[in-house]
Amino acid sequence: MEIRVLRPGEDGLVATAAHLFDGPARHEATERFLNEDGHHLLIAYQDDRAVGFVSGVEVTHPDKGTEMFLYELAVDEPARRRGIGRALVERLAALARDRGCYGMWVVTDHDNAAARATYERTGAAPETGQVVEVWTF
Repeated sequence: MEIRVLRPGEDGLVATAAHLFDGPARHEATERFLNEDGHHLLIAYQDDRAVGFVSGVEVTHPDKGTEMFLYELAVDEPARRRGIGRALVERLAALARDRGCYGMWVVTDHDNAAARATYERTGAAPETGQVVEVWTF
């Protein structure tokens, strides 16, 4: 397995991984994401086929510094339970450390056992008493 960290101009690689996303990647959004410093998209390949991805966004606050928000993780159904998700999360965490982040966090559904197990195997610890509030525009 190879994990590639996408760079600006590699929009075509996102298109070839479209089967991993919730819907088709929008060109303008892809270009903006890849061009933003602090936005990270890593894609895992097996035999030149995209089999998983993780995206992360650095978030900085004046009194806290910078942390990595693990935005989304996906692994193609036939490639699951082979350590790909774990490798992607570990690689994003290493990138976060290299970039000076003091930590990393993610939000997932309480009943998403597979995601929670992946995160916890890579060193994450669940927090209790958290509530996610959402605005939809």
